[in-house]
Amino acid sequence: MPIDPQIEILLRQLAAEAGPAPESRTVAENRAAGRAFATLAGASEPLADVLDSTATANDREVPIRIYRPVTEPNAGPLPVTLYFHGGGWVFGDLDTQDHIARTVADRSGTIVVSVDYRLAPEHRFPAAVDDAYAALTWVADNAAGFGGDGERIAVFGESAGGNLAATLAQEALRRGGPRITLQVLAYPALDRFDDSPSMYEYTTGPILSRSYLEWFWGAYLGSPDQGADPRVSPARSDELVGLPPAVIATAEHDPLRDQADLYARKLADSGVPVQHFPVKGAVHGFLSFTGSVQLSRTVLNQLSGTVAEAFN
Repeated sequence: MPIDPQIEILLRQLAAEAGPAPESRTVAENRAAGRAFATLAGASEPLADVLDSTATANDREVPIRIYRPVTEPNAGPLPVTLYFHGGGWVFGDLDTQDHIARTVADRSGTIVVSVDYRLAPEHRFPAAVDDAYAALTWVADNAAGFGGDGERIAVFGESAGGNLAATLAQEALRRGGPRITLQVLAYPALDRFDDSPSMYEYTTGPILSRSYLEWFWGAYLGSPDQGADPRVSPARSDELVGLPPAVIATAEHDPLRDQADLYARKLADSGVPVQHFPVKGAVHGFLSFTGSVQLSRTVLNQLSGTVAEAFN
């Protein structure tokens, strides 16, 4: 179907303000553009408490932000959702997707821990994966200190953060790490070598073009052969049996659509419970458009609801 009318209006506004093609910009310029993108989110959700802290594990110190929802008095320890922002492993931070973390906390009733993992190209693969795993182990060991339950953990990521969430689910299983109850992947990047039809159908975008995607991969990876590593391309892994249930949301007008569709099928074929949300009329990154796009608000609320359901 056509692009959602409210998203179409927003895309026209963005096009009118656009400068050089993003793949021709410097890292600093793209980071600035990512911060500007965050202004499309709209008003923030009020919460009981928001605290910046540090997750210290595996000889790493990873900045985090802890979001506690409003709950009944004496509610007891709450489940924890570990959140990973998007930005192609190159930009994004605790502020750029603050609205997603707040909404997930409010709608799911879980404590959200947003992870400020190291960014490329200063810190290439596997730095972000290592930080993600360190944050997971810290949450499992220290959740009680901020009112959480370290035995009830979900992971939630969008775009590059979806890649990290999917990778983390596999790594925790592979390494016998903390148990993950649910993985929520929103328009995730899952296969470095994907050559499916959507990569051609939406080669020029909108929002994410194939050339821009190549720019991100070039910044993230130290060498081309790393793309075959399942920690880079979790959709290429054949060790899927026993993974936590997955919720996967894809955008219709997105070059990454088909690889996430394929991963949903691979998980289901391996006996992993999967909820698949193919979002018609959406584009890559649409969860950042909650300020003016009803579809974005609706889907983010739906995804948050799946987290709540996983712990009820």
